Amino acid sequence: FDSLPPARYKETMNTLIAWIQQSETKLSMPQVVVSEYEIMEQRLRELKALQSSLQEQQKGLNYLSKTVEDMSRKAPAEVSQRYRTEMEVILRRWKNLSSQLVEHSQKLEELMTKFQRFQNDIKTLKKWMAEVDVFLKEEWPALGDSEALEKQLEQC
Repeated sequence: FDSLPPARYKETMNTLIAWIQQSETKLSMPQVVVSEYEIMEQRLRELKALQSSLQEQQKGLNYLSKTVEDMSRKAPAEVSQRYRTEMEVILRRWKNLSSQLVEHSQKLEELMTKFQRFQNDIKTLKKWMAEVDVFLKEEWPALGDSEALEKQLEQC
């Protein structure tokens, strides 16, 4: 009986597997083209919440790892190997999920920065175009007024 996992082990394992599956599903959703900064901010908040949740789940992962180590010392080799293999699969998925979260967050933050820069460039361009429009609608100087023509040439 010493080699059998405690009831908490199975509960924690089931909870952790369900959480990993839900998180993997959230991360595997196809990314859509976003043209609104607010939507990008919302997605970043969701990713940050998932990262917080990952940290909260770390306690369960630590418990499972320690329990598998303890059982491995007491259990027969084949039983011990089964639990180790199960734990390796969980750890691999955990690391993959963790790295995907970091990668997605960083990429989204970069895109948000580029998006803001692009919006600022559009504002600058629109302002410049309005100024050019005003300039083009101005009255042209008389042909004999060389000083006014030179000024206008410089503005062009």
